[in-house]
Amino acid sequence: MTTADAAHHSPSAIDLDGRVFAGVSNSPTGQVSGATRFRYHQDDPVVWAEYEGGEVVLGFLVGTRTGARLHFRYVHLGVDGTTASGVCDSRIELLGDGRVRLHESWAWESRPETGTSVVEEIG
Repeated sequence: MTTADAAHHSPSAIDLDGRVFAGVSNSPTGQVSGATRFRYHQDDPVVWAEYEGGEVVLGFLVGTRTGARLHFRYVHLGVDGTTASGVCDSRIELLGDGRVRLHESWAWESRPETGTSVVEEIG
């Protein structure tokens, strides 16, 4: 692999715009599941996504990206009619088949729990 190929395959170089992710794993106090779909957008360091499915009626996240790291806040409406919000830091991983996996560490701001989750590109 050339230096240019390595840079193209670096998690820092992966564009998230247009990628769709689903939950793979989550802490018990999280609300994201395999039924949740995230539609990511990226404009340079700005990242945002809409998400829905499972326990989530509609949600949004917005934040920034530095290299292979994301930092964002999220807010969503649950199927039980309550709103929830929090903050998340994610690490981008490039899988061998070219898909992207995000390793997330999150904390609710609307309640006391924290946790970790993994979402993975589908398709």
